Amino acid sequence: MFGIVGIILGLLLLVYLSYKGYSIIWVAPVSGLLVAIIGFGFDGRAILNSYLKGYMPALGAFAQSYFPLFFLGAVFGKLMEITGSANAVALILVRIVGAKRALLAVIISCGILTYGGVSLFVVVFAIYPLAISLFREANLPRRLIPGAIALGAFTFTMTAFPGAPQLNNIIAGQNFNTTPYAAPILGIIAGLIMFFGGYFYLLWKQNKIIKNGEHFSEPSVEVVLRDSNQLPSPILSIIPLIVVIISLYLFIKFVFKDLTPAEAVIPGSVLSLLCGIICTVIFNFNMLVGKSKDGKSSNGLIRALNEGGNGSVMAILNTAAAVGFGGVVKIVPGFKLLTDILLGMKASPLISEGIAITLLAGATGSSSGGMGIALTALAPQYLEMAKLSGLSPETLHRIATVASGGLDSLPHCGAVLTLLAVTGMTHKDSYNDIGMVTCILPIVALAAIIVLGTIGVV
Repeated sequence: MFGIVGIILGLLLLVYLSYKGYSIIWVAPVSGLLVAIIGFGFDGRAILNSYLKGYMPALGAFAQSYFPLFFLGAVFGKLMEITGSANAVALILVRIVGAKRALLAVIISCGILTYGGVSLFVVVFAIYPLAISLFREANLPRRLIPGAIALGAFTFTMTAFPGAPQLNNIIAGQNFNTTPYAAPILGIIAGLIMFFGGYFYLLWKQNKIIKNGEHFSEPSVEVVLRDSNQLPSPILSIIPLIVVIISLYLFIKFVFKDLTPAEAVIPGSVLSLLCGIICTVIFNFNMLVGKSKDGKSSNGLIRALNEGGNGSVMAILNTAAAVGFGGVVKIVPGFKLLTDILLGMKASPLISEGIAITLLAGATGSSSGGMGIALTALAPQYLEMAKLSGLSPETLHRIATVASGGLDSLPHCGAVLTLLAVTGMTHKDSYNDIGMVTCILPIVALAAIIVLGTIGVV
């Protein structure tokens, strides 16, 4: 029992220090140290081994497995940002949806970019100037912008819709030997609950605060949106996103058909992102690697490689640090008792899986980090329980991805802190909306697909 107390206190410390804005790079090992001290009762050798055989191997294994995805995803996103392709895609959607439907235009723009493989952090920076322009024209309060961006980038395309090349989908596939297209019906249902539930909530909130007399106010820092004449063709801009999605399926289905889905998902994802990068470079050659009209050489590709590389290192270390904390949790004596409690629930294994991943994602402030901790420790047991219950690995996959996006965006979440910083809002201004669309509604969606999954819907 002391081990369980240590795990809970370690998680609480991790949440508190992260919420206060401290870097998870040192917060995670310090929190893991607390878990080890309480769990091993001041046994110096055991505490040292928790770092050498728990924290560092878990951190290193995660970084080793997923660094290519982080790096190429960051470079692809940077290329979309530098070339203006992200803005071009968003602007064509605005013309289709209509500037008066500013909320819907922002949500769909973010959703298409993240579903096409662009990092959600890049999407925040790319869409914010467009959101300011739209909200100014529609005279809508700026404090709704974080909720709209969060709904489009942090929810249905990140965790629910099948085929998304986001990390959550890849981690689940590796642990359950499934493809990113696992359980498409469950994924689509969960995604639609998040999308429509979130949109109608934000629409209700918009009407409510406008009735209270709130309108658009200029941000303290000037936000410049590129002139549409300076942007690339929207058709050529959206092709790389489509290429990533389609090529991911083709690589896994045909090129790596001799491998298991778990073995094929990483190389398939890497090659699909490379295809997206190559398309973007070809369509924007002069801007990225050719010569401009004044005869000077462009350096956009080098800039994307440099900035994407630097950003990917910090991103993967932040997530790997959380996974390292899970490595310590996994080896303390109390973890077996905690595992027995979770696995011994007299209910569908989908409920146990959903609860475990939701809580760990919330504790770490990371959907992929929480999922990594839970599945590294418990995936084999869940597969065995599912087999006995007649459930498919594909169902476990989709429950895991949707569960990872439930409490991951609590106030201490790094993505939430970044979003608020970029938009110039505070937790008081906008977190209620973020919490509703990224925590409450995904949990509702999770409950719905657990029921459907239990009765055999895949």
